[in-house]
Amino acid sequence: MSKNVLIVDDSLYMRTLIKDALTEGGFNVVGEAANGEEAIDLAFELLPDVITLDNILPDMIGTDILKVFNEEGLSSKVIMISAVGQDSVISEGMSLGALDYIVKPFTSEKLVSAVANA
Repeated sequence: MSKNVLIVDDSLYMRTLIKDALTEGGFNVVGEAANGEEAIDLAFELLPDVITLDNILPDMIGTDILKVFNEEGLSSKVIMISAVGQDSVISEGMSLGALDYIVKPFTSEKLVSAVANA
């Protein structure tokens, strides 16, 4: 069964890149969010299997969004995707429940593989 994915990134270009890679990989992209507020609303409305979450958004940071997901008991798996590759940021994301952390730029194969493993 194909997984339903919500893409969260403030860059339209990056959302399109992720969507194209996941669609070609056989996944169903059910929604896209450009900021944290949209991400939280869509996550609870759509209940996707997997969420790709950018860490730097205009209104929030990804780790704060992860905290909301945890507090509200969202069952979706989260893969963080960010240009920020510092170990401290990666470990914070992972400790808050992110399954994987992909640093931009990345290959489509790496992304599809991470979502497939989620």
